Amino acid sequence: MTRESISDISDEAFWDTRYGENDRVWSGNPNTVLVREVTALEPGSALDLGCGEGADAIWLARRGWRVTATDVSQVALDRAARHAAEAGVGDRIDWRRHDLATSFPTGTFDLVSAHFLYFRGDTSREEVLRAAASATAPGGVLLIAGHAGYPSWEQNPDPTVHFPKPDEVLDSLQLPDGQWEVLLSEEHERTQPAPDGRPTTRTDNAVKVRRVGADH
Repeated sequence: MTRESISDISDEAFWDTRYGENDRVWSGNPNTVLVREVTALEPGSALDLGCGEGADAIWLARRGWRVTATDVSQVALDRAARHAAEAGVGDRIDWRRHDLATSFPTGTFDLVSAHFLYFRGDTSREEVLRAAASATAPGGVLLIAGHAGYPSWEQNPDPTVHFPKPDEVLDSLQLPDGQWEVLLSEEHERTQPAPDGRPTTRTDNAVKVRRVGADH
């Protein structure tokens, strides 16, 4: 499929096709930043944005969190629900289909997690992340992880794609002064296998903020 033809289909159709091509797209393991930054938190309510096949949501549920998990792809959500049932935590996760460009889960949450949340077309990632901040309850944590660049094996990277640095992510959230505490803002390296199985090193970034006061 060419870049031009990919751009002509909806996010839902694109991801339904992507997930439908294989029985498993991702590793099945929770994201390393989530495990590192959330293990010490007291379980409560969590919102997992762009949950994919459900590894993060299942990990959270196993640790006692009540999870609302969203994705644009119903194929992914159905697969994630099966994985959660197999793990014995299906009753702790509410799977919801949302195209975050047009709808966002209601309510507030003790943890809002947005890992590698990217959009095709004109959808503003910054606006979605600001909505994620608004959905974070007082005392709650917003955790954002993203790529700092293309993987080393990418043959034809799109030069127009911008990978924001942690400070850019923080600035884009437009957090009110005095109402948020920055707990983490960093770039870090991790090992990621290339498509041929070779281990490679990739640089990602992470932002973690805690809401310390309600809006006035």
